[in-house]
Amino acid sequence: MSGRHALPSRRGSLYREIAKFGLVGLTGFVVNLAVFNLIRAVVHWQPVRASVVATACAVLGNYVGLRYFAYRNQDRDDGSGRRELGLFLFFSAVGLVIENGVLYATTYGFGWQGTLAYNVSKFLGIGIATLFRFWSYRTWVFRTAEGAPPRTVARGGPQEPVLQATWERT
Repeated sequence: MSGRHALPSRRGSLYREIAKFGLVGLTGFVVNLAVFNLIRAVVHWQPVRASVVATACAVLGNYVGLRYFAYRNQDRDDGSGRRELGLFLFFSAVGLVIENGVLYATTYGFGWQGTLAYNVSKFLGIGIATLFRFWSYRTWVFRTAEGAPPRTVARGGPQEPVLQATWERT
């Protein structure tokens, strides 16, 4: 698409990407907080240790959601997916450090203690780490192969011809 229709198309594509990323992220957010509070209530671990385990659980679920839902139509640079998984784990680890660094700073630096303080700190840390993850995943992990357009599904078959119309004015 070119001309005046190109910008709305790109913008719509970005909005869809953000929506899918957000849906996967919301699921990971719920898993993260649920596992964190469960570990804190049942095992009574220190907040940062419990948070690291909870974040790791959410990251595993998020990879599946991002790979097979949000970015499923992306051509892969590496057929085996090792590069993609390696980059995902690397950037997830950086996000884990950001998220749990906020919790560590508020707990041990500011002395904020208690369930509410821990959850507010987790919420803030997850928010900051999510911005980093969105940027890094779309820039480095789930990108199309160089020069290859994203895969699309062709509609139509022997009984239903595929029609393509051009609506541009010359």
